[in-house]
Amino acid sequence: MEAARTGTGSLAGATAGAGSSGALPPEPSLAQRASWALQDTVVITKRNLIVWFRVPAYIFFTVVQPVMFTLLFRYVFGGAIHVPVPGGYVNYLIPGVIGQTAGFASFSTAIGLARELQRGGVDRIKSMPSARSAFLAGRLVADTLRLLVTVLVMVAVGYAVGFRFDGGVAGAIGMILLATLLGLAVCSVSALIGLAVKDEESVQAFGLIWVFPLTFVSAAFVPIASMPSWLQGFARHQPFTVVIETLRILALGAKHAAVGMSLGTALWESIAWTVGILVVFVPLATRAYKRA
Repeated sequence: MEAARTGTGSLAGATAGAGSSGALPPEPSLAQRASWALQDTVVITKRNLIVWFRVPAYIFFTVVQPVMFTLLFRYVFGGAIHVPVPGGYVNYLIPGVIGQTAGFASFSTAIGLARELQRGGVDRIKSMPSARSAFLAGRLVADTLRLLVTVLVMVAVGYAVGFRFDGGVAGAIGMILLATLLGLAVCSVSALIGLAVKDEESVQAFGLIWVFPLTFVSAAFVPIASMPSWLQGFARHQPFTVVIETLRILALGAKHAAVGMSLGTALWESIAWTVGILVVFVPLATRAYKRA
């Protein structure tokens, strides 16, 4: 990261040049600051990715959990769950599991940031001439790339157990991108939790408590109409249901997804939810990082 501050026209060069004349170095432009922040974010992203590449078991166990959910619901519970979707329950299930994976994968964001705080990683980054936004942004970018790989693996597992795209190539790409966007939004919430709680053991105890009701009390695994009437209102009007039903429309086509809304309406609501979560929680997480 320090390399981003050296060289001709950099802060270091400006300071050295000003030493003989006594003049203050010129203020860096907004474009220069943005360039430095981007370079620092790339460095932090690579730092996180290198750690995961050196511990491949971490990625393996990240994928194992959603694969287990897929196999359990496909072959254990799936025969008892009837849905009005062409291709049977497996076509209903896979978009739901992918949406759930986007939520559960954020757990590692909270744990990773809490661990960095406890082991002094945040202090070391802050002591360097780096952009304040780079540490959190680099972590979120790395987690998003990890989530994208997990989603692609889940699509492959879905195909192995009978899932098929009926919405075309564009729908398949859209489903993968929207699931990744949902994961990024949930990671921003987990980032705030990790930076606010700070203790790794406490984060492990709390990290998934808030995600469980949102993923299971949703349209991920069963139609909302099968739930008690007093629970349907919450299940229907929460972000995971909105995004998961949009994933189904993208995967199966609007007329086969049994959702009851158009693709345009579903996409608009999903993007509103995910962008809204990012707008609220990214500044809160950034503030928590500055105070850490």
